[in-house]
Amino acid sequence: MRLGIQLGYSGEGFAAAVDEVVEFEQAGADLVVVPEAYSFDAVSQLGYLAARTRTMDLASGVMQLYTRTPTLTAMTAAGLDYVSGGRFNLGLGASGPQVIEGFHGVRYDAPVARTREIVEICRRVWRRETLTVDGPHYRIPLPGDYAKPLKIINHPVRPRVPILLAAMGPRNVALAAEIAEGWQALWLDPRSSDRIFGESLADGRSRRDPALGPLEISVPVPFAIGDPDPALLDRHRAQLALYLGGMGARGRNFSNDLVRRYGYAEEATRIQDLYLSGRRAEAVAAVPADLVTATSLTGRPDDVRRGLDALAAAGVTTLLASPLAATRAERVKQIAELRALLPSI
Repeated sequence: MRLGIQLGYSGEGFAAAVDEVVEFEQAGADLVVVPEAYSFDAVSQLGYLAARTRTMDLASGVMQLYTRTPTLTAMTAAGLDYVSGGRFNLGLGASGPQVIEGFHGVRYDAPVARTREIVEICRRVWRRETLTVDGPHYRIPLPGDYAKPLKIINHPVRPRVPILLAAMGPRNVALAAEIAEGWQALWLDPRSSDRIFGESLADGRSRRDPALGPLEISVPVPFAIGDPDPALLDRHRAQLALYLGGMGARGRNFSNDLVRRYGYAEEATRIQDLYLSGRRAEAVAAVPADLVTATSLTGRPDDVRRGLDALAAAGVTTLLASPLAATRAERVKQIAELRALLPSI
């Protein structure tokens, strides 16, 4: 199992955060993932990280597929792969209508079909094909006297940058298993993963090109090694409340839908009602303790090892760890300890 680090998107203390990532790399981390949401863009931060790191992979987690043209997405990925010496992974996701329509002013439509088309266009760009596309959602070049087919000027470092698709719904998960190098999951409860995702993964894998290799599965997990301390999980509980309550509109919140499928339908409704009515502290308190612990790793080394084994049994190949320790020195120390506990899969 690979060990990744997920950078926060609060925008506070980036220089210190990068210094910490460098120490995580020295402690054994294999990957750093930079989110975008509707905060600072991921690309500028990834370029900086490419210069400060030496061996760890870099990934966007995730770039929204609606906000860049397919060819710009391909060019950006090729550029980040270039400046990092072939260490970039393109994390892509559809995000949701609240962000895409509410912040970017772009219509949120056909996420599965657009994802498939964009992935194909990116790979054709990286292969330096002269690009002609006449798909249901993208036409390249546009008709006109001044348009002609082109191919990317530079030779990409790799003819195929690994693509990691973020997905929660059944059709998106099946698509990731079919066409992507990896699937970025969210809050994977290993006890329920086969029930929730097994059919979609099997469906996608049945159409998977063997040249893609085995499907990589990554999942973000807050962790702390040591005597159990419920207070350490307060930040994780608050993030769950934010996503279940505020990351999406009522009736169109993909995180909320996922937790309902896990079996927390009543709780998901209550959290969203509280959050959207401005009662955020109550929304945080309403997050079920079982959901908090099932989607995190805390406790003594044997407890954490058992949790890691359960994730590996669920197919997870990359752990995106978020250390919960209070100090930088302790976080780096815990990354090294977690590295030693990871199962070989």
